[in-house]
Amino acid sequence: MTSLDTRPLLAQVHAPGSPDGEWWRDAVIYQVYPRSFADASGDGIGDLPGITGRLGHLAELGVDAVWLSPFYRSPQADAGYDVADYRDVDPLFGTLDDFDALLARAHGLGLRVIVDLVPNHTSDEHVWFGEALAAGPGSAARERYLFREGRGEHGELPPNNWESIFGGPAWTRTTDADGTPGQWYLHLFDSRQPDLNWEHPEVRAEFEDVLRFWLDRGVDGFRIDVAHGMVKEAGLPDWDGHVSMIEGVEDGPEPADRADEVTGSGNRGPMFDQDGVHEIYRAWNRVLAQYTGDRALVAEAWVEPLSRLALYVREDEMQQAFNFAFLATPWDAAALRDVIEASYVTADTVGAPTTWVLSNHDVVRHASRLGLSVPGSRPNGIGVGDEQPDEQLGLRRARAATLLMLGLPGSAYLYQGEELGLPDHTSLDDTLRQDPAFFRTGGAERGRDGCRVPLPWAAGEEGFGFSPTGVTWLPQPQSWAAYALDAQRGVAGSTYETYRAALATRRAEQLGSGGLAWLDGFGPDVLAFANRDVVVVANLGTETVTLPAGTQVLVASAGEPTTGDAVVVAPDTTVWVRATV
Repeated sequence: MTSLDTRPLLAQVHAPGSPDGEWWRDAVIYQVYPRSFADASGDGIGDLPGITGRLGHLAELGVDAVWLSPFYRSPQADAGYDVADYRDVDPLFGTLDDFDALLARAHGLGLRVIVDLVPNHTSDEHVWFGEALAAGPGSAARERYLFREGRGEHGELPPNNWESIFGGPAWTRTTDADGTPGQWYLHLFDSRQPDLNWEHPEVRAEFEDVLRFWLDRGVDGFRIDVAHGMVKEAGLPDWDGHVSMIEGVEDGPEPADRADEVTGSGNRGPMFDQDGVHEIYRAWNRVLAQYTGDRALVAEAWVEPLSRLALYVREDEMQQAFNFAFLATPWDAAALRDVIEASYVTADTVGAPTTWVLSNHDVVRHASRLGLSVPGSRPNGIGVGDEQPDEQLGLRRARAATLLMLGLPGSAYLYQGEELGLPDHTSLDDTLRQDPAFFRTGGAERGRDGCRVPLPWAAGEEGFGFSPTGVTWLPQPQSWAAYALDAQRGVAGSTYETYRAALATRRAEQLGSGGLAWLDGFGPDVLAFANRDVVVVANLGTETVTLPAGTQVLVASAGEPTTGDAVVVAPDTTVWVRATV
């Protein structure tokens, strides 16, 4: 049996970088969904003081930064992604003073803070939209949005055939002051989220000012919601495709060139990925450059081919773009190898890091996706009557997938609760659902509530310690007692302790700034690669994989991989081992 360091290395895919580069090149960033992280007030909805009180958990876990989903003033028609005031905190979550205290506490713990920015649309309760409705057709106020006359003899038909991402038409008709039907306005999401007109200079100036407001308070960057959707094709032409942003998939005309489209995770159509968005991000890049500390812009852009995604992270635009192609790839070694290699090849052409992600607030958690009969498939939510994941198998694969991801060079994002191994709440009663996608599709899409259930902190407390009153805005499954933080902390081999070990080792071995070279000789169901002095072996097959006697195991996603003198890697398991023995 040959030692690992003598196995043949294939061509290096990605060269190592400097461990002293900008922080966002190799950071592990933890997403906090505020309403479901921790509740300090006792109303059952998470808030900023609750987050502040739990930031020690993130420092102990070993992440580098926190991304906060929206906490701005909002009527909460889409859980805060309908913003009424971009410069204030919604009373549901606290105050600006609470935000400042959170930021100070995070920075004191060595954690950077990224906040969500939602520029594609506002709330219908934003002052601008109120002015637009009051001012009427042809007014300057309406030019900030996308108002159009309807088609048909009396304007009774929408201006085009676009569908809302949440289901139903993407247009809603207004009523004029005299009570007669008026113009229509575009909303790619809910009807309470009117799309802004990004051709309007006032819109562009406003958001540059919003950036400065939060940068002046000390934030370290922004995650840009629907970063590929702000500019629409001129004339707003009809399109025959169907879009679903919840999972980032769609049916429609095939692109002419699919050379580097490997997962089908991109949105297409005249409402997405228009070249005009890049002018916006170049301007934003210049705003951030006026501040010290390597501030960062992160693109939520469901874009393929990957060469199109790379345009968002050119040197003068954003710093990161989520790798949704990786998230969308099924549990298959060959497919994962393809998307990993393609991701590095394209990102390296523009000198950008690859930004890995497996779960977030918009998708079924990967611990549930990987337990489905087609592991890695992406339903728009799971509920009663749907296929129920194999919870044990899903968690085993999720831990293996996470260890694979954290072993890759680049930056990585974790979604709150995945360090506990949380699955989706897949048996949530439909009467409790709040996602507008559920209602706009008549229940055809279960929506995203299942991945947004409040976290379990303490197994023996009401609401598992989420709230001092035990109240939670969505119910937690009773089975989550086993996933609670206090049930896992200090327990060898628990999901939480495995995450902690992986993050500590990743930092110590400088894997985030490392390189990647495939290691040959393991068979088609195994992904093996060298990153600095670490070899990552992910066994996605049904047979065990044996490593040489004396191999030093650094971290394993499941169990104790050593049997006798050999290291045995079970199916659905990833190990990190020392490259030389």
